[in-house]
Amino acid sequence: MTPPPETPPEPGDSRLELALRASNEGIWDWWPDREDIYYSRRILEFLECGDRRPPNIFLPPYPSIHPEDQESFAANLRGALTSGGPEVFGVDTRVRTGSGEWRWLRIRGAVVRTRTGEAQRIAGSMIDISRRKIAEAQIEEERHLLRNFIDHVPLMVYFKDKESRFVLVNNKMAEWNRMSDPKQVVGKHDRDFFAAKHWEEALVDERQVMETGQPITAKLEEEVREDGEITWVLTSKFPWVGKNGNLRGTFGVSSDVTKLVLGEQRTAALAHELALRNQAYEEEMHLAREIQQAFARPEMPEVAGGGLKLNFASRYLPISGLAGDFFEIVPLGPDRVGLMVCDVMGHGVRSALVVSMLRGLLEKERRNAGDPSKFLTGLNRGLSSIFERAAITMFATACYVVIDLSSGEIRGASAGHPSAILAGEKGVKRLSQQKSERGPGLGLMHDARFPTTVESILPGERLLLFTDGIIEAEDGSGQAFMEHRLAETAVGTRSLALEEAVEHIVGTVLSHAEENRFDDDVCLLAIEFAKAPLAAIKV
Repeated sequence: MTPPPETPPEPGDSRLELALRASNEGIWDWWPDREDIYYSRRILEFLECGDRRPPNIFLPPYPSIHPEDQESFAANLRGALTSGGPEVFGVDTRVRTGSGEWRWLRIRGAVVRTRTGEAQRIAGSMIDISRRKIAEAQIEEERHLLRNFIDHVPLMVYFKDKESRFVLVNNKMAEWNRMSDPKQVVGKHDRDFFAAKHWEEALVDERQVMETGQPITAKLEEEVREDGEITWVLTSKFPWVGKNGNLRGTFGVSSDVTKLVLGEQRTAALAHELALRNQAYEEEMHLAREIQQAFARPEMPEVAGGGLKLNFASRYLPISGLAGDFFEIVPLGPDRVGLMVCDVMGHGVRSALVVSMLRGLLEKERRNAGDPSKFLTGLNRGLSSIFERAAITMFATACYVVIDLSSGEIRGASAGHPSAILAGEKGVKRLSQQKSERGPGLGLMHDARFPTTVESILPGERLLLFTDGIIEAEDGSGQAFMEHRLAETAVGTRSLALEEAVEHIVGTVLSHAEENRFDDDVCLLAIEFAKAPLAAIKV
């Protein structure tokens, strides 16, 4: 047996090196008759050993392997080391790092055998899959929670295929169909439970939903069973579309309203029930608005450097219960901060859902938050993918800037959004003013680009980021307020404190607007580059 080299060389092929770097994988090499093992630099980073000698995780009793994984790990390794065993070794396992934390690693290896089939050498790759495992656990938990919710909600919930056969039902639906287990309902049709008068009408409704793509909501249905019993349900049916946009069938929710319909106070009881449902909806909308407005008031960070400190002021004025405008502040360090103002197409629940999607994508793209171009590119690709899968056409405009007080610069990029205004002693400057300096709205073009522009910062200047509700406010003759009036107003408020200046700007626009009100959501974020007191200047 030829002994292994003391330190196997790193891959010499530049393409392999680039591929390994891009895939975040490391390589390992072990000769089973030796205690030592070779790990590439990436694996050493996974193991977090620092200056200590890294453990050979393949040596029994496997102290570096999580106790719950040791048995399966050992079994897989024994199989690979067995004479005439498999040519590949693979396992996902938790490994204790030098910091004491457990990290999920996906380990793969190729077994080199002698002519007699003995395992002579195993070499392969490792990759950190901790985030994936955490995400899988979260998805599994969400599925469990969803199933738990469906089975305990006091409504009949069901999914049907294109032939109107049951694919999934909850416990309540099984009980309604006089079955003890939801599985007993799967594969059956309404004709198996009801007389033709009901199931034929239900079949027509479901075909209509599938053909038109439009739901049927809150329909009062009379159900006639084979034994002649009559029940009443309030039913809503919707098209069931798969994740790829393909029609799978229909799904629906029904509630038993038999007593309401047949009772002496049928009309009053039904009206009361509908009022309660409407009240619940209004309460949910109110809660959703409160949650959204809580997000609209983020904590303002303390940012100072280069002899300057930032002061913040903002206004968030939605015209309806749920708005599509929002701003986000992304702390990047003691002297750097990212600021984004966004305007989603439309109003109400639909735009609020897109706002939620964007907030989720924003968290995902925080690693690129220091680069405006990369940051907007990531948001755009994520949003475009969601819209493509949902087969809808929507978009959002956004302006994102990074303020770096140490370098004295503002770096910004725009996705079809009005230019940010920088007002100071020397007049007004606009970021991304030219059309060539702006990208399209987010969600419209998957591979769109968003150029970055740079402006210098001067003490005393103020930066305004805003949505178009400010500049599109119209007077009685239909004349919009426009960006130039906003710039003039901003310059005219330089002598006021920042909060007073923002209040004055909003008041000026309202004075211009017909009936002194906004017709669109308004989001305004103002930042002042103030001289920092000596105590705030870090040496």
